Amino acid sequence: MISETVVRLAKKTDLEEIMEIYNQGIKDRIATLETEEKDLSYMADWFEQHQGRFSVLAAEKGGQVIGWASLNPYSSRCSYNGVADISVYISREFRGKGAGGKLLSALEKKARENKFHKLVLFTFPFNGLGQSLYKKLGFREVGIFQNQGVLDGEFVDVMAMEKLL
Repeated sequence: MISETVVRLAKKTDLEEIMEIYNQGIKDRIATLETEEKDLSYMADWFEQHQGRFSVLAAEKGGQVIGWASLNPYSSRCSYNGVADISVYISREFRGKGAGGKLLSALEKKARENKFHKLVLFTFPFNGLGQSLYKKLGFREVGIFQNQGVLDGEFVDVMAMEKLL
């Protein structure tokens, strides 16, 4: 029997798998300007900051975490309380196979439950797989920040996308 992908709230016991998936995204240079791999201490602190309103969801298949998504603070200014920045990371072998869509749909539901009215994300313009997923689920391109960061000694542009809930 083929196991179905299930999306649920992440647990502290998921942190090692979440960290591995995040570190894949860092190494692959397709999803983040981060360049240093994370350790469990960093991830434990991060997880503690993502309780309550700023949730972390895990996609699980056959007892294995294959992806995760989080609602992150967009700004510390109170006028942005209804806006969440999002992160979505999928394990290499499961990219493009539907887990991202399930995570993003569940994350949107969680955002509504937590009184967010808008989701924003930042992606690389060359991350076509991610952009097609975001557009399919109703995100629109806001614009490109030119030379927003440096990755491996080269300037990198970053695309901003948003979805009103």
